[in-house]
Amino acid sequence: LVSPMAGASDSAALGIEATEVESKEREYDADFLKKMIGRIDWASFAAAAKTLEVSEGIPATRDALDEGDDTMMRKIHHALLEVNVVTGNLICTETGRKFPIQLGIPNMLLNQDEL
Repeated sequence: LVSPMAGASDSAALGIEATEVESKEREYDADFLKKMIGRIDWASFAAAAKTLEVSEGIPATRDALDEGDDTMMRKIHHALLEVNVVTGNLICTETGRKFPIQLGIPNMLLNQDEL
C-alpha cells in the first residue's frame, strides 16, 4: 500500500503502528509464498515485520533471501500471512497522516481538505 495523501509521492510508503495484533495459523504453501515474494516491496515488508516484532530470521534485503531455506521461508510465511493488525494505524511516512485500523480493516478515506 502507498499513501493516498495529496502532496505525498506516488511511492510514499505506509508505516504501521499496532495496538492489537493477532496471529492466525494458515496452511503453508511454498509455491504460493514464492510467487507472493516476487510481488511485494521487500523493504516495506521487512520494516513492517520489524515493527510487529516478527522479523527474526527474515533477511533485510530480498537479495539475501534463500528460497531453499525452509525455516526462513516459514518465518516469512508467518510474518506475511499469519500476523494480523487488529487495531492501530497505517501512517504516511511523508505527511505523518494516520489511517486508523479497526477490526483488521484500514480506513483509507481522506477528508475533503486532504484531496
